[in-house]
Amino acid sequence: MANIKVYGTDWCGDCVRAKSFMDGNNIIYDWTNVDEETQYKEYITELNDGEMRVPTIVFEDGSILVEPTNEELSEKFSV
Repeated sequence: MANIKVYGTDWCGDCVRAKSFMDGNNIIYDWTNVDEETQYKEYITELNDGEMRVPTIVFEDGSILVEPTNEELSEKFSV
């Protein structure tokens, strides 16, 4: 089981890009499509100060990235 949780949707361009970045850099993560697993929408909204924003990426240390750019992902993963 991965220590990185990615919450998003299939129709979200930023979600597709973030997943592509992580896949391309062999970063293991758990993907949750919040359109299919709607119980996570409330969780994501709580993490984002009342806003439903995806992708929301939650790391083992409790830090999060929301709608990160590839540059932000590169910095976080040191790639």
